Amino acid sequence: MPTAEIRAALSKATSEDQLLNEATKLMDLTVGADSADLLLVGPSGSLVLRASTTMSDLIHRVRIGRGVGLVGQVIKSGGPVVVADKLQEDKHYRPMPGTRDEEFQSALGVLVGCPEDPVGVALWRRLEPWKPSKAEIAAAESIGRDLALAIGVFRTAYEAGSQSNRMSALTEVTRSLSDSPYLEEILQLLVNVVARRFNYRVVTVRLLDEKRGELILRATQATNKAYQRKRAIRLGESIAGRVIKTAQTMIVEDVQTDPDYIGHDLAEEQGLRSMICVPLTIQGRAVGVLTSYTGEVREFAEDEVEMLETLAKQAAVSIEHAKLQVRNTLMQEMHHRVKNNLQQVASLLRLQIRQSHYKSLEEALGDSLSRILAIAAVHELLSRDDLDHVSIKSIASSLGQHMQQSFMLPGKTIAFSVRGDDVYLNTTQATQIALILNEMIANAVEHGFAVTDKGEVHINIEERNGKIGVWVSNDGDPLPPDFDPMGGQLGLQIIRSLVGALGGQYALEDRLGWTVCQVTFERQAAE
Repeated sequence: MPTAEIRAALSKATSEDQLLNEATKLMDLTVGADSADLLLVGPSGSLVLRASTTMSDLIHRVRIGRGVGLVGQVIKSGGPVVVADKLQEDKHYRPMPGTRDEEFQSALGVLVGCPEDPVGVALWRRLEPWKPSKAEIAAAESIGRDLALAIGVFRTAYEAGSQSNRMSALTEVTRSLSDSPYLEEILQLLVNVVARRFNYRVVTVRLLDEKRGELILRATQATNKAYQRKRAIRLGESIAGRVIKTAQTMIVEDVQTDPDYIGHDLAEEQGLRSMICVPLTIQGRAVGVLTSYTGEVREFAEDEVEMLETLAKQAAVSIEHAKLQVRNTLMQEMHHRVKNNLQQVASLLRLQIRQSHYKSLEEALGDSLSRILAIAAVHELLSRDDLDHVSIKSIASSLGQHMQQSFMLPGKTIAFSVRGDDVYLNTTQATQIALILNEMIANAVEHGFAVTDKGEVHINIEERNGKIGVWVSNDGDPLPPDFDPMGGQLGLQIIRSLVGALGGQYALEDRLGWTVCQVTFERQAAE
């Protein structure tokens, strides 16, 4: 391979894989064979297929032990190895996994690099017997030396560039994190900058939900929808789950083959190979993980790991600071929310004043009390849950328990159950849903069990692609034949009004012997 050609390949290459791919094409032109392959020494010491003119689908997948087979003999001897005929019968021959080696009859292998520090092996094979001439062997050895030099130059330049890139990444991330007070913005900035500066294919951040014992995907720069919807990881599960428990960085050579990695199919689809998972720690406590994936199997340099760990610590401090800021903002604005909710209570009381169906003052006050307590339930949960998001399931459970304890009529036995997805809403939507659920549950108890003394009330919650559905069903008294779901009953008026404010839909009907009240709406962005 002429030095000028290898320099041209080196100058054009933007990645090591591209350089090696160009090298195998030049190998084929210079020596000539039916197959030209490059196997380089990998992180574990085995020889990994890195480029091939005939097996491009097996690149990074074929691995051969350092002392195994024909390529192992090249490493061991340090010189060229020739098999002129009957390749499969040679004492050093071992078939490459997943290949059609039996088609080849002859081979020539030479060392890439020097015997003391081999970089890999260049291998040519032919379908018919072939005894390379001295000139062909000399050309092949020259290729091995030139290629080792090119790989060394490329790796040195890459590392120098990476070091500079990493320092600028640290500066950029530190500045970006300190500039933004918003948690979601901090996380998105982190994954975008790390992916761009370190040339990673995918970067993600998962934060620990201590209450549920799960790592929740909170940010990624990946555009694939399937990746963005990846499920939560339980503590101790998969690589990330172990990292959060040990608070130690973990590296996986190839996620497509590692047995502990969850999601091999998606990794193959996205072309993810090596992974580094770094804990986000503050004062020795892990609050999440920063996970980065490469598009090729490679080692993570020591300074690269140190830089990622530094970035992760900086990010963890910024995350905690953002949470404190949100808490502080919530406290400052709580009086504003209380004022709004009191105005909402006043509006509900005005609606009740216009109603004439109450038999007693006690009945009217009971209705008012249940609606006020529905709003209070949101604020009680807000003080316990994550930042400014409240769980619909928790609201439903709280309202169901309160209904059983305070408003159940004597002689009635009604079992409540809450099922489905654990959906979180911002406080505005959560307050509206609390009032809607309160009316739905109250109607189910009051009208569904006016005659029937025993039964069940089911509350179901479901989220599909940002659309949320809430159903309250009871197996008590059926709806009257002349029932009008758009009628003037106060509870239904409140439901319709609040569902309208949510931009959602409402329905009330009999289904298979159950009375079902259904509300569907779309999630709003966080406040």
